[in-house]
Amino acid sequence: MEEIQEPANDSEPGRKPRAPNWIKSDSAVRAADLLAGAIAIALVFWWLQYSTQAICCGDFDGYYHIRWARMLWDNMRAGHFPPAFPWLPLTTLNPHDYVDHHLLYHIILIPFTWFRDLQLGAKVAAILFASLAVFSCYWLVVRYEIRYRLIWLLALLACSAPFLYRMNMTKAPPFAIIFTIFGTYLLFERKYWPLLPLAFVFALTYDLFVLLGVAVVIWTIVIGWTEERFEWRPLVWVGLGSVLGLIINPYFPHNLYLFYEHARVKITAADFATKVGQEWYPYDTREFMVNCYVALVAMLIGYLAFDGTDRKRSQRPLYFLILSTLLLLMMARWKRFAEYFPPFAILFVAFTLENFWRGRAVFTRLPEFVMEDLQPFLDRHETAANAKEIKSEETWKYLKVGFVAFALLLALGANVYRTAGDIHDSDSRDYYAKGAAWMRANIPPGEIVFNTDWDDFPRLFYYDPTHVYTSGLDPTYLLDKNADLSRLYDRITTGEEEDPGPLIRDRFGTRWIFSDNTKDHDSFYDNALRSGWFDKVYEDGDCSVLHIRDQKSEPPPEEKNNDKDKSSGAEDNSP
Repeated sequence: MEEIQEPANDSEPGRKPRAPNWIKSDSAVRAADLLAGAIAIALVFWWLQYSTQAICCGDFDGYYHIRWARMLWDNMRAGHFPPAFPWLPLTTLNPHDYVDHHLLYHIILIPFTWFRDLQLGAKVAAILFASLAVFSCYWLVVRYEIRYRLIWLLALLACSAPFLYRMNMTKAPPFAIIFTIFGTYLLFERKYWPLLPLAFVFALTYDLFVLLGVAVVIWTIVIGWTEERFEWRPLVWVGLGSVLGLIINPYFPHNLYLFYEHARVKITAADFATKVGQEWYPYDTREFMVNCYVALVAMLIGYLAFDGTDRKRSQRPLYFLILSTLLLLMMARWKRFAEYFPPFAILFVAFTLENFWRGRAVFTRLPEFVMEDLQPFLDRHETAANAKEIKSEETWKYLKVGFVAFALLLALGANVYRTAGDIHDSDSRDYYAKGAAWMRANIPPGEIVFNTDWDDFPRLFYYDPTHVYTSGLDPTYLLDKNADLSRLYDRITTGEEEDPGPLIRDRFGTRWIFSDNTKDHDSFYDNALRSGWFDKVYEDGDCSVLHIRDQKSEPPPEEKNNDKDKSSGAEDNSP
């Protein structure tokens, strides 16, 4: 009786109409799906992040980001913004030209520097940001009522082992995914003016803000093909927001030059002018297939299922087709895009299959109460045989869905296990801590330290910010500032210069050398100790510190013996 009285109650003055039960039920299901997805995503990234006690993962950039965020906070409280950056004086990041191209990201990191342990704060931030990135993709699936949401949640988490690995780093790429997904939502909803503040914030957060520009160009192309008109508004709003983000910036105009430098050096089909991070080199074919087999299968299914005959209905699948294909090509050229291609490949197949299914079943979009009213007409010609056939089809459908879910669970388990192993094998929490402590105690503050690996800088900066360093964050910074010095740095650190002491002292202005104890620098290390210019002043299992003498002298006895052993070995092997 209460339901019969609802229309009368809804018509009372000042009383809002009550939502139909099917709407409330559907909203509750969506909320439950989102909550379950958020918990599952967070658990996966928490498990992976704590496969190591150090800041994850293979590179050390997270150490730089969390330390610099803390320094930003300390300087902001003291009234200094932006603070000076004296730690790489020989590069384009020297105190005069330094640009923080992750400025807003570092500001977002500040609350995580309030932890007593900075490394713990960095790990919590990585879990949160990575979870939000994957959750934003899953939210888009739920928002547009893509069926089989559990399948797509599993697919997003299982899409690629390198994706899981790189998402665990305390770095800015998760925000590139979050902002691009939000921009995609605004494009789909034709809400174009909010793209301006989004592009503005993106440009201040991370220099991959161009991804949002690529997305709006693709959407403009899609609208041009499907509606035969030029949709200029998203181009204008994103362009204006990006320009404002570059100009209303404490580092303007140096940020423009740094952005150009990154693009000029990294966006090339040829070999790089100097050795750069491994993320900027391509995968070999086998490695690429093994790393991304779930995403690649998703792309193949999406290509096969895509139907562009109904142009209006194919807008969203076409958008993801173009975007994911472009990201696929970029990942094939640069490992760096391992965090972008896989999730967008899953979104491509999800939206494409949903469009395919809706095209086959028009009535699936009707509300439940309408379907109930239509059911007698739909059942009028249904025979017992038809009912049996329909039931059989339903059973077969659930079996197929179950099989796909099981396969994705296996892939997820394999990728999580592999990624956890890779993270566990990364360098320990206190790697370089003892060597950096020795330098803080024994080397005068402000001295230049010749670090033999540019990618050691973030950990050195984290543990010992009292000294400045030769190269760091990216080898192109030294190359762009002084190409001759960069080439000399490469020759010295790879052992091509047999007498490196005077070159380091005179060209780099330092007598202190920090080197890891890996085999990469054996040639340099041997040359240095044999030359008679160097004293080994500190050594542990991770690193060594050398000092250049005032005068050249005889090498240590052990080095003389090593030379004799090598010489006699050469004579014994001669014909």
